[in-house]
Amino acid sequence: MKRILVMGVSAGAGKSTFARELGVKLNYPVTYLDSLFFESGWIEVSDEVFQQRQVDAMASSSWIMEGNYSKSASVREERADTLIYLELPLYLCLYRVLKRRIRYHRQTRPELGEACPEKLDWKFLKYIVTTYKRRRVDMRKRIKRFLIEGKKVVHLQSRREIQEFISQIE
Repeated sequence: MKRILVMGVSAGAGKSTFARELGVKLNYPVTYLDSLFFESGWIEVSDEVFQQRQVDAMASSSWIMEGNYSKSASVREERADTLIYLELPLYLCLYRVLKRRIRYHRQTRPELGEACPEKLDWKFLKYIVTTYKRRRVDMRKRIKRFLIEGKKVVHLQSRREIQEFISQIE
């Protein structure tokens, strides 16, 4: 595991926390896709800028890249040797999104760019609920493709599996 993608079924799956802990254990730099995609004040960058930022972040021999952003996944997938996929239940993802909103009220999470205070609206919650099943199916297809390409896949489906995986890393 040298070039690792950390992806999840949904917001709230624990991608950022997991990537941060894994980065500490492996002493690898961690890049959060949200920090590459959003400028100060939640301004989205162009697709070209976003892709170039990803390429630049993957210049070293070992790294962890956290986030989904399926539209540009091919940029990361061709360079990655490992996919770690977090697939927690929908209710837990929703709970964590709400908890995160409360915890970071009027603050910017560490994995975001500057001046992007935590926000949550009904549109985002609806998106999580209405796309969860489709995204789970899509991610399982991605897993199969990775395996066919001979890449390592780690599919974690519970908090216990996640904790056990992290504790086994030396």
